[in-house]
Amino acid sequence: MFYYFFKNVVLIPLLRWVFRPKVEGLHHLPAHGSAIIAGNHLSFSDHFLMPVMVKRRIRFLGKMEYFTGRGVKGKLVAAFFRGIGAIPVDRSGKEAAQAALDTGLGVLGSGELLGIYPEGTRSHDGRLYKGKVGVAAMALKSGAPVIPCAMIGTFEAQPTGKLLPRVVPITIRFGEPLDFSRYAGMEDHRAVLRAVTDEIMYAIWRLSEQEYVDTYASEAKAALRSVDGGARPAAAVAGPSSREQAAVGRSAAA
Repeated sequence: MFYYFFKNVVLIPLLRWVFRPKVEGLHHLPAHGSAIIAGNHLSFSDHFLMPVMVKRRIRFLGKMEYFTGRGVKGKLVAAFFRGIGAIPVDRSGKEAAQAALDTGLGVLGSGELLGIYPEGTRSHDGRLYKGKVGVAAMALKSGAPVIPCAMIGTFEAQPTGKLLPRVVPITIRFGEPLDFSRYAGMEDHRAVLRAVTDEIMYAIWRLSEQEYVDTYASEAKAALRSVDGGARPAAAVAGPSSREQAAVGRSAAA
């Protein structure tokens, strides 16, 4: 009840009035049944701008720290994430990945929409980074289609470290659903998970038209922090690497 009040009475009128986001491809979202919405992650604003523009509820997996903060700020952050329907996941320890996978599969098993950021963290420079294979594992285990989504303009509105967003043009673009049923029963094959993830990231890249970096965002951030010690930041390319495009081609032909 709180979710729908918070979304329909508070967030939607406020965000539509302030940002006036443009939404494209809403017809690609199913009216019923489970699906994974896999998007790029440019800003804290992504957490609320995309979900409030979709009629159906989208459940996101949120790190536990968002729900356990202290003081007024911590309580407000926790209330916000509960209000948008986020699910807390403990990302510490060896069992974290399995816990996140099980939680996501539970959402899909109940016929809901699950939102995932395959990059695993926000982009620190507005570029698109290599996706982690958890999204592929969920897609293959659940049989749910994957709908690519591109957030455009949210990095300029609120890059990492900026507290209050600026009002800039925002576009939310959904692509055609990706069906991976041809890989049913192959979710334990690492090469298959990598190929499926690459295909998902390729679809996001085509929608977002970002520069693509063939490394994980977390590794790029670590390299940037240690650049004075001799490490070099990851280099950008125009799109997914030739290896990843080849993987997409193979998976599409399968």
